[in-house]
Amino acid sequence: MPTDGTLLGFKNMNSSLLFFTLISLTLFSYWFGVQRSLKVAGGPEHKKDLTCLPEQFGLLTAMVCGLPALITLLIFNSAEQIVIEQLLTTTLPTSIQAFSSIDLGLYLNNIRSMALSETTQSLLVGITNNSNLALQEQYKAALTLQELNQQAIWLKTGLVLVIACVSVIVLVRKFSLTFQARQKSETIVRLLLVASSVIAILTTFGIVISVLFESIHFFKSVPIADFMFGTQWSPQTAMRTDQVGGSGSFGAIPLFAGTMLITFIAMLLAVPVGLMIAIYLSQYASAKLRAFAKPMLEVLAGIPTVVYGFFAALTVAPVIRNVGESFGLSVASESALAAGLVMGTMIIPFVSSLSEDAISAVPNALKEASLGMGATKSETVIKVLIPAALPGIVGAILLAISRAIGETMIVVMAAGMAANLTANPLDSVTTVTVQIVTLLTGDQEFDSPKTLAAFALGLMLFITTLGLNILALKVVRKYREQYD
Repeated sequence: MPTDGTLLGFKNMNSSLLFFTLISLTLFSYWFGVQRSLKVAGGPEHKKDLTCLPEQFGLLTAMVCGLPALITLLIFNSAEQIVIEQLLTTTLPTSIQAFSSIDLGLYLNNIRSMALSETTQSLLVGITNNSNLALQEQYKAALTLQELNQQAIWLKTGLVLVIACVSVIVLVRKFSLTFQARQKSETIVRLLLVASSVIAILTTFGIVISVLFESIHFFKSVPIADFMFGTQWSPQTAMRTDQVGGSGSFGAIPLFAGTMLITFIAMLLAVPVGLMIAIYLSQYASAKLRAFAKPMLEVLAGIPTVVYGFFAALTVAPVIRNVGESFGLSVASESALAAGLVMGTMIIPFVSSLSEDAISAVPNALKEASLGMGATKSETVIKVLIPAALPGIVGAILLAISRAIGETMIVVMAAGMAANLTANPLDSVTTVTVQIVTLLTGDQEFDSPKTLAAFALGLMLFITTLGLNILALKVVRKYREQYD
């Protein structure tokens, strides 16, 4: 049992050490598998007698060593705390076990905090020197929790290492000249790919179900018609019956209008500029210029969105305000135009890169046939290449729209948070994602319409972006089936 420092540090150190030990053991098992296969063959000079390369034996051995142990570690970590809390609860006095689930949870949280922050010696001192019986029970429970955590650590370590070693021993005993190591390795890889796909699908379903259930709770308090077609957004619910101005308005039309306005401005910049860049790089630029310009252009896609937000708030927005005032226009300090222009700049690499790939994937036979019939290069681009690559270009645009709809930081810093129902790009607006972040920031009660409104907005946003992505994938798939 650790006596210096906290149990948390000990657990973290043990987890890191166990992980690196498992990696080292996996690498060693690769070497061991290779050497074992050469021994079975009768030496390196007879390795041709094996059904596959010694490296395939080593790869299979490494997989058999690492994967079962890693799966065991993940399962153990996911169930560890639940089992430990159940065991700890059984050691508590009957009066404490009779607590409600909420009170018992709070009590266990206090015990957990005490166990992680106090050393074993301090807990023993607290048990012996404290006259408060209730506090003594807490110290005893914390000490018991430390013991259970320590036992779990040693059990986890031993179990993982034993499974790894036994798996390797069982496997290498089956090595022979006819052993199909390569086929078995491919089977394991195929199972890993299937498992990854299943996890991705289950994660998607989990997200949808969690958001859907919370949205249902919201629509029990606020009619869905008021949410979908209301024109006032003020989610400040009353905390008291006599409170003024806190009745709450949950009309989402201003949020969706602001989202569409900023997205429209962004695409108005990104689509023509990105498409022209794609045409130039794929048809007119030299190889040296393309090799330099394309990576430099794609740097824009790697810039954090918060940097774009700073640029919009400190540079673009003041310029727009000054230009607008010079023409006698009333421009808000935070406008949809500033956010849309900067967001469009950010999206340009998405449109240009994907569109260039679509144009370059058009068979050269179509281009050469057009040029051979006397068409100019510009006519070939406009009348042959663009129509042929149109499904891919449309897919790129739809993916860029999905990216724009889900953007948050640029809107927060450049467009503001005012839920105004307006079509004027010079006014301050807000979007769905900004309001979701606002509603879920800080300590919130998850039984009020104000907080639950974030889940309803998230559900609508999820449906919108999912529809756009599905449409884009269908278009791209059609394109690929036509030209691959």
